Amino acid sequence: MSDQALSTAEREQGSYFAPKFDASGLLTAVVTDVASGVVLVVAHMNREALDATLDSGRVHFWSRSRGRLWLKGETSGHYLDVVEMLVDCDQDAVVIRAQPAGPTCHTGAQSCFYRRIEKGENGPLLVKVKT
Repeated sequence: MSDQALSTAEREQGSYFAPKFDASGLLTAVVTDVASGVVLVVAHMNREALDATLDSGRVHFWSRSRGRLWLKGETSGHYLDVVEMLVDCDQDAVVIRAQPAGPTCHTGAQSCFYRRIEKGENGPLLVKVKT
């Protein structure tokens, strides 16, 4: 059965994994720390990145800025090992519960989400938080 042949009910309630990529061939991937539940990174996967992740057990993304497949940790050694992958109801986003092998952010922060947005006198301000 092709992905397009799935009815809404089959896509939302069935057991057939049929990821729905956007017009650019991407789906959103949210990676959380399996131990703490903290969101580590939000990035994108194309079919190649999704397949590489499923095959290897390590998180891969499609780097829009580099225009290539990217194994998270390929230069730092801070891989994200997949513990569990979840897909949303219409199969256009995944949540990956992973075991990080070190800081996730290229800045050295544990998570890419290390700043809180606060209301400031002259507009929004970013304040660092412990990750």
